[in-house]
Amino acid sequence: MQLNLRTDYALRMMMALAVCDDTVSIDWIAERYAISRNHLAKVAQDLAAAGYIETQRGRGGGLRLAHPAERINVGAVVRKLEHFEGFVACMGGKADCAIDGACGLKPALGGALEAFLAHLDKYTLADITADRNAVLRRLAANAA
Repeated sequence: MQLNLRTDYALRMMMALAVCDDTVSIDWIAERYAISRNHLAKVAQDLAAAGYIETQRGRGGGLRLAHPAERINVGAVVRKLEHFEGFVACMGGKADCAIDGACGLKPALGGALEAFLAHLDKYTLADITADRNAVLRRLAANAA
């Protein structure tokens, strides 16, 4: 199982926002994670549209979580940002397969995907940033 790059960046962005008390700029996050500002701007748009973050333009603006980290479920974020219907072609119902109906791959992969998401459902953003000071120290070190 591999998350797409946008989901990876979204989770990293949200972790940074979870440990910071004030609004944070996209440039600040981009510098610390060594990620393209343009990529992060698109990710921020996705997260804002999904209701996970709030954006504020202008002087003193930036990004912040729309909800407390304790209320943001990691599994829900991944479900919102990923497109699992194409995990394998037959799961999306778009591919013709010579052995469709006789194949056990679709339910096996479907079960694995369910287990993956169920595991992520056990975690909140607060859980994965529980050592807030360690996360802040690492982010600060990456900016140097």
